[in-house]
Amino acid sequence: MTTTVEVLGFARGPDWLPWAVQYFFLIGVSCAAFFLSLPGLVWRLPSWRTLSRLALLAALISGLTAPVALMADLHQPGRFINFYLHPNFGSWMAWGSFFIPLYVGSLLLYAWLCLRPTLLRLAQRAGRLAVVYQRVSYGGHDNRQAIGLAALAASLGAMLLLLYTGMETMVVSARVLWNSPLVPLLFLSTACVGGLGMTLLVAALAGRRDVAPALNRGLALALAATFILLAAWFAGALSGQASAAAKALTALALSRVWATTGVWFLGTAAFTLWLAVRSPQSLWSTALLALHGAWLLRWIVFIGGQSIPRMGSTWFDYSLGIGPDGLLGIAGSLGLALFLYVVLTGLIPWDERAEA
Repeated sequence: MTTTVEVLGFARGPDWLPWAVQYFFLIGVSCAAFFLSLPGLVWRLPSWRTLSRLALLAALISGLTAPVALMADLHQPGRFINFYLHPNFGSWMAWGSFFIPLYVGSLLLYAWLCLRPTLLRLAQRAGRLAVVYQRVSYGGHDNRQAIGLAALAASLGAMLLLLYTGMETMVVSARVLWNSPLVPLLFLSTACVGGLGMTLLVAALAGRRDVAPALNRGLALALAATFILLAAWFAGALSGQASAAAKALTALALSRVWATTGVWFLGTAAFTLWLAVRSPQSLWSTALLALHGAWLLRWIVFIGGQSIPRMGSTWFDYSLGIGPDGLLGIAGSLGLALFLYVVLTGLIPWDERAEA
């Protein structure tokens, strides 16, 4: 006797949890903010001096928090170490394990070289911490050549990270929402949105409204690029030229939750663009909205992409829990970022007014 079993589908939890969303969000923000630091600290453009120092602070906060989120997503350090013990150079994820130390290490070296003169000045009036500042400044020299070389290494690491985070997602053909050549470009454009947003947030906390117009102009350009890429994705999906995008759009349209989330993202992104153009002096509103948009796109791609069934008709309805793999994890990474901000701004002045 022959028995026929029809498999309609099965539901399972996502493999990439909110920790992955946090990592991809924070590392993109850090890389974009780092590039904003170059005009003032490497090329020494006077009008960029304050903005670039604030951008460096934003890059450090995000860049030091991101690896912690990644380690939490892997659940144990041994999984990260295994990338080095048994490297698979045919995997973008494996390459990422080399790009992350390159970028974070170069970023820390670059920041230290840029801050050495400041540390020396602090040593002259820091009281009990004078000896510490003196030793950390290591002479306090402003070595432009060393800063340039460190910036070059960090730039290479940042570009490789931005490439790998997009490619690591795009190559997964089983996930129709991921399998698009536009995904790496969307990650790039929204990383710029997030980097500008984080720098705006740091400027708001420092009370530096004078840098807002330049940052909001950049934010408007990054959002415009994002909308162009989204229009291209929708055009490919609606025309049927991009089969994966067409399947993803059809699936998301059938889900009230994800359809609503997508409309919310488009609406808030459009409002952010309008606000950045019409109110160039705004800091808090555009900062928070930009960070919200950059994070939400990654939430839609990662969590929404894993909710779409790979076979059959069974959707996985993900609900954000309150534990360490849910709200507690998101709050934890935000708490770490806040802690780094308090420590870094408490020990080092990041603009001329605080340094004076």
